[in-house]
Amino acid sequence: MSTNPGIGDPLVGIAGFAHVLAAAGLSVASDAVAAFTRALRQVDVGDPGQVYWAGRATLCRGPDDIPRYDSAFAGWFGGTVPARTLRSGEQPRRARTAALTTTDGGETGGDAPHLRVAADDTEVLRHRDIAGLTAAERAHLAELIASLRPRPPTRPAIRMRPARRGTVDPRRTVRGMLAAGGEPVRPSYHRKATRPRRMVLLIDVSGSMSPYADALLRFAHVVARGNPAGTEVFSLGTRLTRLSRALRVRDPEVALAAAGRAVPDWAGGTRLGETLRAFLDRWGRRGVARGAVVVIFSDGWERGDPTLLAEQMAQLRRLARTVLWVNPHAGADGYEPVQSGIAAALPYVDRLLAGHSLATLQELLEVARRT
Repeated sequence: MSTNPGIGDPLVGIAGFAHVLAAAGLSVASDAVAAFTRALRQVDVGDPGQVYWAGRATLCRGPDDIPRYDSAFAGWFGGTVPARTLRSGEQPRRARTAALTTTDGGETGGDAPHLRVAADDTEVLRHRDIAGLTAAERAHLAELIASLRPRPPTRPAIRMRPARRGTVDPRRTVRGMLAAGGEPVRPSYHRKATRPRRMVLLIDVSGSMSPYADALLRFAHVVARGNPAGTEVFSLGTRLTRLSRALRVRDPEVALAAAGRAVPDWAGGTRLGETLRAFLDRWGRRGVARGAVVVIFSDGWERGDPTLLAEQMAQLRRLARTVLWVNPHAGADGYEPVQSGIAAALPYVDRLLAGHSLATLQELLEVARRT
């Protein structure tokens, strides 16, 4: 295999490409170069596209390396960077890994290790802004969201549960002694049990949030399916709509279709203060928001009175355990919360988070779980 004009030894070509990558700013370790070499044995080295993806899967450590890798590849191999397109009848890529199996049968006779490398751009997609994704990328993102396994936040329970260590459980210890005929036995221990804490998701479905609405509803479906009895979901727009029952359906497509039919003000205006007041009057003060982790997904554009929103946020803060505000624009460089709605609500928010990508939604799950 010749990897560069004028170079006949493929190992020299690989070493030269690694040197170019290092000069471009990539941290190329020797084991990554060895993995690249083994990967090339599994592809057609006459196809620049296969060489490109073999190198990208083994030599890039994260999304930040890809632009530098593309530049170095184009400069070393010549031409443009190959672009992967879907062939006719091909389904969108799924979140998966492919194994490049090496069968280096040396003198030791041992089985060679199996090298697993990323088969697609899953890690890159995790950090992409949802609003800028293509249709194929959105389909891939939907699969990634469906694969999430969120752990709900917990709260202390009244009952105790058996444990290997902790405080001595006198009742179980005495019962053990009686069963042993009054002889001393090893003490039994118990500790406080925990129960899932209620989560309330309030999702803005106004026109300014429409690029994110589908992904956020899929995210809410995963959370609701993970803890059906302890999750409530509502849409916010010009009116309040409860979506909890629709999103408890197992199939995400059926659940989203039912949620879409239930929302009468999809991609309309935003009256956060009025819809939040409706939530508190009908649901929040009756127990739904008490001690709960409340997450509001909105960019903060308010057509109503910001003073009303501030009053309702103050009441919500007194009821809830934690109030999180997820704003997709908060992840942009130089973002300032100057919109009328977010400015009025921010004093009553425990934490402002970005929600523009899958990675930030996963961060939200961790923040909610630790509250």
